[in-house]
Amino acid sequence: MEMDSTIHEYLKRYFGFDTFKGNQEAIINNIIGGRDTFVLMPTGGGKSLCYQLPAVMKEGTAIVISPLIALMKNQVDAMRNFSTDDDVAHFLNSSLTKTESTRVKKDVLSGKAKLLYVAPESLTKEDNIEFLRNITISFYAIDEAHCISEWGHDFRPEYRRIRPIIDTIGRSPIIALTATATPKVQHDIQKNLGITEADIFKSSFNRPNLYYEIRSKQDVTREIIKYIKNNSGKSGIIYCLSRKKVEEMAEQLKVNGIKALPYHAGMDSATRTANQDKFLMEEADVIVATIAFGMGIDKPDIRFVIHYDIPKSLEGYYQETGRAGRDGGEGNCIAYYSYNDIVKLEKFMQGKPIAEQEIGKQLLLETVSYAESSVCRRKLLLHYFGEEYPRDNCEACDNCLHPKEQFEGSEAVVNVLDTILAVKEKFKADHIANILSGKVTSAIKSYKHHKLEYFGIGEDKDEKFWNMVIRQALIAKLLVKDIENYGLLKLTPKGQDFIENPTSFMLAEDHDYADTSDEENAFGARTAAVDEELFSILKDLRKKISKQKDVPPFVIFQDPSLEDMAIQYPINLDELQNISGVGAGKAQRYGREFVDIIKKYVEEKEIIRPLDMVVRSVVNKSGLKVYVIQSIDMKRPLEDIAEAKGLDMSELLSEIEAIVNSGTRINLDYYINMVIDEERQHDIYSYFREEAESDSLEEAIRELGSEFEEEEIRLMRIKFLSEMGN
Repeated sequence: MEMDSTIHEYLKRYFGFDTFKGNQEAIINNIIGGRDTFVLMPTGGGKSLCYQLPAVMKEGTAIVISPLIALMKNQVDAMRNFSTDDDVAHFLNSSLTKTESTRVKKDVLSGKAKLLYVAPESLTKEDNIEFLRNITISFYAIDEAHCISEWGHDFRPEYRRIRPIIDTIGRSPIIALTATATPKVQHDIQKNLGITEADIFKSSFNRPNLYYEIRSKQDVTREIIKYIKNNSGKSGIIYCLSRKKVEEMAEQLKVNGIKALPYHAGMDSATRTANQDKFLMEEADVIVATIAFGMGIDKPDIRFVIHYDIPKSLEGYYQETGRAGRDGGEGNCIAYYSYNDIVKLEKFMQGKPIAEQEIGKQLLLETVSYAESSVCRRKLLLHYFGEEYPRDNCEACDNCLHPKEQFEGSEAVVNVLDTILAVKEKFKADHIANILSGKVTSAIKSYKHHKLEYFGIGEDKDEKFWNMVIRQALIAKLLVKDIENYGLLKLTPKGQDFIENPTSFMLAEDHDYADTSDEENAFGARTAAVDEELFSILKDLRKKISKQKDVPPFVIFQDPSLEDMAIQYPINLDELQNISGVGAGKAQRYGREFVDIIKKYVEEKEIIRPLDMVVRSVVNKSGLKVYVIQSIDMKRPLEDIAEAKGLDMSELLSEIEAIVNSGTRINLDYYINMVIDEERQHDIYSYFREEAESDSLEEAIRELGSEFEEEEIRLMRIKFLSEMGN
């Protein structure tokens, strides 16, 4: 027992903890005893301590192989903080200069260094191998070991060469550590490292404090902004698949007053590090990132992880959501799902080797099943990692909190099992679903499966339904997927038994996240109902002002703007500028009375306003509007402006009309005086000034059209609206 007390002494002395977490203690004893060890411990469980502590205690230096330079640096800094001696930990990787790496080697040779972090690619360099042969190695720790497997979510070919190199340097105990591994990946790692006899320590993958939810991908930007505004001051990460989306999203959040920063591999490393630090130091609340972010980020209080795009694999999803709530507090994981995205991801795979495509497709299928299923999300995730979740309701996922209607499905399950046996357990889920729903595909024809007695036995349901039955039979362990062979379905003894003695089997339909038009809708169509009472109050106000100022009512605000106000209830000038057809100019000139009257109305009626109001779209700075306004300021002929931007005259005029309608003043006199003589100008102008009922262009053309060209009328209408309204 003497050993134990020293372990605790070291724990206290070096790391400042009084007790171990989970199975850390057993793992450490195993390593100290010189055994090969395989550690499966979810993010935040304290993996690194498992090799740091024995490294400090054992004779020699521990070699830690880790894939990320930033990660090594963090870990080395952390170790040096624990110890009084800076030489306790070092790293060797491509970021060091010749002089620096010579110094590191000197320190290690002197025996002071207890841990040496090495990148797998540095391990292959001749001079490094030579150097490592001269030191006493206490053990090898291979962190992020899932990188070894093509089935892992972050496969790195250089990881597969670790074992041969270890043999060249000299064998010491091997410790493999990973935070996510399906049974398949686990087997791969052990086989490749040659540690099939290793002792395996597996912690539960369940993170009870995390809440999982999948939402349909509609109006996402607005939804995300609303969510963050309702959780202001909390830290969160938003994951997007493309760098471009990361930039756009970060920009969009900033415009809406959210402290957000982008993070992706395309940025220079100084900016990346700076943004990461600001997030850690709480100068920024939200990081918008590609998957490059978060490896080894030890921020304990990340309160939400939002996936704008669904990840390529469930392991990726588990890793990324796992960064939320590491302190055991609240952690909300929300992913936006649309089948369109899956199709895009499949397209990315084309051009890769066939084997890789096969693997990629299967990983994606798992993601789709997870997203669309209405089974408890925890059950699904843990099942994927080879762990059973015994409870029926986890009370912390959308499917458990809002369960779907269940129905008796034992007959459907038996049909699935019978069909799988009928095709000799040699086919995948899709194929089985097609047989049952009676869908003739080329594969079904070539195997003559349309002649089977089971073909079309369930044709009243589509293949989506049958896929769902298959998935729920997998979770119930009536079936297994033979991953080695492309996911062929086979019956388990439990499944065989079910055919003979079927029992009740409740099923729930999948979610239908029907594909809706993507983002485009986010700032466009507003479908909310107009508050008729407010609308008429605003119309009266507009009439009153139009009398005072002696301008036609439509010059002040057009009807669509008033309607929008009666939907959105803007109560200050900032919000008013988000109303369609209202720009800064109009808001300043006429807005005050409108927002005051709306504010009073909202208070009296105790109206809950749609906070969507706050969503501001990023002004496309390089956009057409700015170009048009600047060119008109420079008095360029409209023909030239149109040509420069590939527009015809009518399109350009529409653009100018939009600019004027939103309250920006535009002076076209230089051009109008060139193309319309003075009297004609006067005639059209006075029509708008005296006769017009509204600013309708159609009406004006009807009234004036016989004598005037449409273009002339439009130009004069722009002049009129600009002078009168703005």
